[in-house]
Amino acid sequence: MREYRFLLTPQWLGWFGLAVLFATVCTFLGQWQLDRRAETVAAIRTVEANYDREPLPFTQAAGQFQQFDTGREWTPVQMTGRYLPQQSRVVRNRPLNGQPGFEVLVPFRTAAGPTVVIDRGWLPLGSNGEPAAVPAPPTGTVDVVARLKHPEGPVNRGAPPGQLASIDLGAYAAQIDGQLGAPMATGAYGALAAESPAPGTSPVAFPRPSVDEGPNLSYAMQWFAFGLLAFVGLGYAARQQAWVNRNGGLDDDEDIPAHLRSGALRKRPRRRTRRTAEDEEDALLDAAGWR
Repeated sequence: MREYRFLLTPQWLGWFGLAVLFATVCTFLGQWQLDRRAETVAAIRTVEANYDREPLPFTQAAGQFQQFDTGREWTPVQMTGRYLPQQSRVVRNRPLNGQPGFEVLVPFRTAAGPTVVIDRGWLPLGSNGEPAAVPAPPTGTVDVVARLKHPEGPVNRGAPPGQLASIDLGAYAAQIDGQLGAPMATGAYGALAAESPAPGTSPVAFPRPSVDEGPNLSYAMQWFAFGLLAFVGLGYAARQQAWVNRNGGLDDDEDIPAHLRSGALRKRPRRRTRRTAEDEEDALLDAAGWR
């Protein structure tokens, strides 16, 4: 192991420290990708468990609109009531299939009493930067099936009158406070699945949420592999340096492997292992003082 003592020099200790730092960063990024995958897998399981369930009666799901259990997201709820289109809002910056647009929120007063928010669907961006037209909801008594959705938080941007920057039900309720005659539920809202009677024109219906995990697991494995390769590369470089140290006295470049014939790895001075006749003669002359 003496030929590897160079590993204790400051230069090689520095390389080792850089490898440790690089591997630590790669491990952190890999774990971050695994955490993102875990969130995605949990969301997929929620979709698979709830999306195609039989709709719950509103009396069984009313509490979710007040205090939402995220494990119930996408659960269909059947309710009867009437829309309050005078207090409707459109939500800005809502892309669908890569196209910019809006979503339409309308309060819905249920026959059981509470008022909830229904997201009726998506509208494309018009030529003037506003929705081209906002289809009116059905009038009178309407039967609605909507899937439970968690509201969004506030965002750091404003919106013109009649619009919202996000599906922040608290901000929405503050805008229309006193106009509904009763408090609006802000724990959850419903993404429209069906309504009867159906209107002549409706916003674009929401597609089924994706159940694709995405590339997070692959990215995590790549980051872990990069961290491991840092030590593999350092070990390979140390092995080659030890080879150079051990074979520094080779007679010519033909004896050196091709991958070591670079200017970065300099060959040690040639070492003679046997004295020639000329060396013996020179030594005698020096001893006699004749040179």
